[in-house]
Amino acid sequence: LPVLLFVAAMIPALVLTLVASQSGPGGDVTGHSGYYQIVSIILFLFAAIIAPELLCPDRRDGVINLYLVRPLTPTDYVVGRWLAFFSITLAIVYFGQVILLVGLTLAAAEPLDYLRDHWLDIPRFLGAGLVVALFTTTLPMAVSAFTTRRAYAAAFVIGLFLISTAVAGALTEYDEHITESPEPGGWTVVQGEPVAGDAAKWFALIDIGSVPIHVNDLIFAEENESELAKLVRELPTGVPIGWYLLLTVGPGFALWWRYRRIGT
Repeated sequence: LPVLLFVAAMIPALVLTLVASQSGPGGDVTGHSGYYQIVSIILFLFAAIIAPELLCPDRRDGVINLYLVRPLTPTDYVVGRWLAFFSITLAIVYFGQVILLVGLTLAAAEPLDYLRDHWLDIPRFLGAGLVVALFTTTLPMAVSAFTTRRAYAAAFVIGLFLISTAVAGALTEYDEHITESPEPGGWTVVQGEPVAGDAAKWFALIDIGSVPIHVNDLIFAEENESELAKLVRELPTGVPIGWYLLLTVGPGFALWWRYRRIGT
């Protein structure tokens, strides 16, 4: 599974690199921020499958009790598992960004000028990668801590991703109406206000998969063109950051608390 995760995360980077080389200098190519918008979905779905493999079998088979007989605390155990998964995830997202950086640099008319103009993208994708890896590692592992069935944990995380996306999309849907147009054809579809009104920008936060991406957009200071991102931009900057921290620190605490109880 880690090999499949690596391959799945590298494919978008390679595709974007090929597109950059074909479009040439000045082409409109998705950059480092856009890469995380793509790969975060892949990481989250793979994490839903991999995280239960790290935690569920030891509890189901009673092996964890053998670990804890030694001078190993439940905190040591769960932190070690979390760090192993987090390290792999972080390395994968960074490796993809390095490939993309090399590709975009070589595709530029003047590679050295490109690096001089875009060197700030490096600390940005390092910081945003940390944000994405923390979220996609912690939430699935927290869910896996509360069941011994790998299938249940994976299904819950994937279901949470799909259902939250659908609910957020439904609650932030825009009102559309057809009006007469002077253009050939005579009619055009005009997008109105969100059906939920001012509350739509808050409902946009429901989409679990987009939580780290809202912070990613802030780090890169780029305007994500998705409808959810446009609505979230209407909120104060601290709101998506606070929401991200709540959905990362909260599950992280639940993960630690769950294993601390096992040792008592």
